[in-house]
Amino acid sequence: MLQYRIEKYTKECGLKGVHAHTLRHTFATRAVEVGFEIKSLSEVLGHANTTITLNRYVHSSMELKRANMDKLSAVGL
Repeated sequence: MLQYRIEKYTKECGLKGVHAHTLRHTFATRAVEVGFEIKSLSEVLGHANTTITLNRYVHSSMELKRANMDKLSAVGL
């Protein structure tokens, strides 16, 4: 039922290859990018531990890597 709705709405938007799992990965990545605490995110996703969340669902972007490096610059490193 959920996959049917996702297919319907993504087709209406002209998007192809979007599945529930794709949205789950995107949600997890964006949550980390905005500072969502990993333990809470892991619980929201229903994972047994944070390792699963970090290894399977969170994909670091170049922008996020740069922002983190900038944080080090702010403290003089």
